[in-house]
Amino acid sequence: MGKSNVSSLLTSLDDLFTTQEERDTAKRETVLDIPLSEISDFPNHPFKVRMDEAMMEMADSIRQYGVLVPGMVRQKPDGGYEMIAGHRRKMASELAQKETMPCLVRDLSDDEAIIIMIDSNLQRETLLPSEKAFAYRMKLEAMKRQGQRTDLTSVPLAQKSTSRAELGKTVGESQDQIRRYIRLTFLIPPLLDMVDEGKVAMRPAVELSYLPEKEQTMLHEMIKLEDCTPSHAQAIKMRRFAEEGKLSEEVILSIMQEEKPNQKEQFRMPRERISKYFPAGTPAQKIEDTIIKALELYQRQRSRDRER
Repeated sequence: MGKSNVSSLLTSLDDLFTTQEERDTAKRETVLDIPLSEISDFPNHPFKVRMDEAMMEMADSIRQYGVLVPGMVRQKPDGGYEMIAGHRRKMASELAQKETMPCLVRDLSDDEAIIIMIDSNLQRETLLPSEKAFAYRMKLEAMKRQGQRTDLTSVPLAQKSTSRAELGKTVGESQDQIRRYIRLTFLIPPLLDMVDEGKVAMRPAVELSYLPEKEQTMLHEMIKLEDCTPSHAQAIKMRRFAEEGKLSEEVILSIMQEEKPNQKEQFRMPRERISKYFPAGTPAQKIEDTIIKALELYQRQRSRDRER
């Protein structure tokens, strides 16, 4: 491969894995090779570092060319460093069996570090609802503590604005959408996981976030038992009962069993009748798919028997 091709490849990988701010900063500051063992993750880091295909590709790139653009860290009072930007690069470096990682070391306050950490990760194309939820909440709280507007850097500006509307401008969301995402942080983890998995939509999830933790837990158990999720109207009704202190297991079950608009007729079978055929924890959809395949196989066998 010629030098021009290598240079082009390095540039494309650089653009893929970093933000423009990080690339500009890298040109201005001294880079240190820091042992990976001395870099800890940012506390309550809201973004998941997934072991997906993109991570494997990044690890292969680092194995061949090294980390093209440094991460960003700050020194910890008790020694070592705290990662600000570069959690995925750090994981990929570990997978590539690297011992060190090039990093910019910055002297940042907690709130400055939070804002840079959030903004550097919001550049990703795909983010889970839970990732946006906790990221928006952390950044909004940091902006309020600073008492001023901040852009995608840690440099403070004189103009004060700590509203959701101002945060929305920096992340490209309406203030109502910011509010909805932040409400998701009040869901218990199992319900929030269902939002990430697309099993519970945003609007009902926001309503359910107002339920106390005990009632949310009861609802999650009922969802597993009934193998269905609440509609927006049902979630509103549950919130109303909860605010009146009347949301019991019986009320939740009654609401969940209400026929939803345009609901298709469903065939239900007690799980205990088929549980011996499936390992514990098998998802309902997989059970349904397996039963359908078994019935199709049975039907084909009967057709062959009739033809004999």
